Formats: sequence, structure tokens, C-alpha cells
Amino acid sequence: MSTLKSRQALAKRGRKERQQSKPEKLLPKHRLIGYARVSTAEQNLQMQIDDLLAAGVHPDNLHVEKVSGVKARRPKLTLALMDARRGDTFVVWKLDRLGRNAGDLYRLVEEMIARGVKFKCIKDNIDTETAVGKLIFGFFAIMAQFERDQTVERTINGLAAARRRGYVPGAKRRINVDRARDMLRTLTVSEMARKLKCTPNAIRRYFTLEQIDDLRNGKA
Repeated sequence: MSTLKSRQALAKRGRKERQQSKPEKLLPKHRLIGYARVSTAEQNLQMQIDDLLAAGVHPDNLHVEKVSGVKARRPKLTLALMDARRGDTFVVWKLDRLGRNAGDLYRLVEEMIARGVKFKCIKDNIDTETAVGKLIFGFFAIMAQFERDQTVERTINGLAAARRRGYVPGAKRRINVDRARDMLRTLTVSEMARKLKCTPNAIRRYFTLEQIDDLRNGKA
């Protein structure tokens, strides 16, 4: 009986030693999260997928979709960004696969960095872990600010042009601009407001002080 127990103990010890001697298969602590996109169903994703897999992205961590880049709603991109955790690297094939413009691209990458996620672009050779990558990302920040300034400038110029034509975008017109223009040649703003049963500010919404002076002086 004691011999049988000894043999069982030796067999158990042998199995334990063999298990301990096997190297453990360690999963990578930080992952590569890949994202690939084409605009239409006719375009082929395979080139992007092949390059992302060759760069080390595991198939389980690869997110692909067929949707236009101009659309704000890109479900697979949202899922890929949610999948990326601190220490992971978000990988795309080219920059235009990720952002619709410099401002959009800068916003997405800035959010990644704030969450501790690194960013890498294969074809454009951008890696936020390198000095060159950080420099290029800084350039994106400048371009994003430039696009914002351009948008604001176009909006201001458009509103000014609309005001010169006697139209206030977004506001319901309360007076007849043509009639008001004729009345301003002979009446003050306050007098005209009483006749039209509106406030002086309602009239000033459609005419600048310079335009009012020109009408009073017969220059317009």
C-alpha cells in the first residue's frame, strides 16, 4: 500500500514539475488597435488590412468599415476608440482614413493621447512616440486652429454681407427693409420706429450707423 502511495506521489510531483518547466505563453501587455476604412462598397479594404496585420495588429483587434469619411457617424471607429486602453497604440493605414480634416484629426489624436493611447500611421510614417511624430502632431494643431479661424472669418464676412443686403440670418424680419430705407432719408430712427411700431434697435438690426448717416445725407 505504501509503495502505491509513493508511486502516486512521484507521478503527481512529475506532472507538476513538467507543468512548471513549460514556458508560459504571455499575452502582450499593450495592444495594437487597427482601424481601416473605405468610402464605398466598391472599394477594397484588403490592402489596408494586409498592412495593418503586417504591422503587428492582431485580427481580433482590427476594426473595419465602409462609410464615407465626411459622415460624422462612423460606428466602427467609435468602437475602435472605445477598445483602445491606456498603453495601447491606435494604428491606421493613412491619415485620411481617420480624420475628415486637420481639425477632426487633431481632435481624435489629442483625445487618444489624453487617455494614454499612442497613435501610429503606417503610410505617413507618424508615431506620437517619436520626436518627428510629435512635431507633425504639433503641425496638425496649427492647421486645426487655422481651419477654425477660417470658419469664423467666413461666418463673420457672410453675416456682414447679409447685413449690407438688409437681411439678418436667423432673425425673423419685422420691417420692410425697402420702405425703411426710404423713410430713413427723412426721419430719424426714433421717429421711424414710432411710425412702424417697433423699437429703434429693430431698425438698427438691418442698417449700420454708417448706412443710416449716408441715407440721411443723401449719399445712398
